[in-house]
Amino acid sequence: MYLPEAAIDVIKIFTLGAVSFVVAFWLTPCLTRFLYKHRLWRKEVRTKSVDGKDLSYFQKFHSEGEVKTPRFGGLLVWIAPLMVVLVFSLLSKMGIWWFEKLDFLSRDQTWLPFFALLAASLVGLADDILQIRGKGKYIAGGLTLKQRIILMGIIGLVGAWWFFAKLGWSSLHVPGIGDFEIGIWYIPLFVIVMMATYSGGVIDGLDGLAGGAFAAIFGAFAGIALFLGQINLAAFCSVILGALLAFLWFNIPPARFYMGETGIMGLTAALTVVAFMTNSVLLLPVIGVLLVLESGSVIVQLLSKKLRGKKLLLAAPIHHHFEAKGWPAYKVTMRFWVIGVVAAIIGLGVRLLG
Repeated sequence: MYLPEAAIDVIKIFTLGAVSFVVAFWLTPCLTRFLYKHRLWRKEVRTKSVDGKDLSYFQKFHSEGEVKTPRFGGLLVWIAPLMVVLVFSLLSKMGIWWFEKLDFLSRDQTWLPFFALLAASLVGLADDILQIRGKGKYIAGGLTLKQRIILMGIIGLVGAWWFFAKLGWSSLHVPGIGDFEIGIWYIPLFVIVMMATYSGGVIDGLDGLAGGAFAAIFGAFAGIALFLGQINLAAFCSVILGALLAFLWFNIPPARFYMGETGIMGLTAALTVVAFMTNSVLLLPVIGVLLVLESGSVIVQLLSKKLRGKKLLLAAPIHHHFEAKGWPAYKVTMRFWVIGVVAAIIGLGVRLLG
């Protein structure tokens, strides 16, 4: 039976996403046993916020759960995709056309996203290790926020240089209008977006919240990449989505483990690269509106306390504000999921129209 090339591409994307889900799902029991055997969780509860104030509302809802649930769940998010890409890259050498077709490792589309994913995930892994050991200068251990932002900026700088010097990218696409040449300013823009996207990582604060939010985001970018003919990049987004869905299966309340910085840093770094590769960076705040709301709520809260001497929200990030108002955690999570999916659909639609 003859299949058109477009159909084969769609099958490739969905197949790789499904394989990634199965691999991550299969890895989870081994990961869980290891994490609980070695008690890889924080040894003390966070009691202070970034500005040194008491976390009264946070302690009320999260004082027990944080110290008995392991971190490092984010390992699934990057180890499973890495295994998938390596396996199919090796299988493609066998000369079987289906295996060749399923190989999605390519210099022009997926090298840079994988570099960002792995580099940032390893930095996050180091931070998680410091946190569970209670070492470091940050609250309850780990790298300071400044150190993490700087390290993300360095990864962003490498990516920006590759885009500008190696790939020759120097324009910004405005949906519905066209491309605008920004020249060397492409590099600082890339770095700023990388650090800003990471700031949205504070969404990882409720069971299932971050997993569902990032699943919607990467699903939208898989659609955009497919529409643009970037099949390997769409496959990359699909394998991330598959791994996220497996993570989400075990992270739905009560969570078996938390994502941790190894997941958040890797996902936000990869997301930045994907947004630029699809020329959709101006739609990132739309598709990733939950990340904007989360980081924005923290910034607004800090400014309010500094300028007005009082809090604007009961707690920040904003998901804790709704908890403090009496919403059950599962209600906050599921309503945020709905917002994230709707925003992803809107962003996808605008990009396709553009």
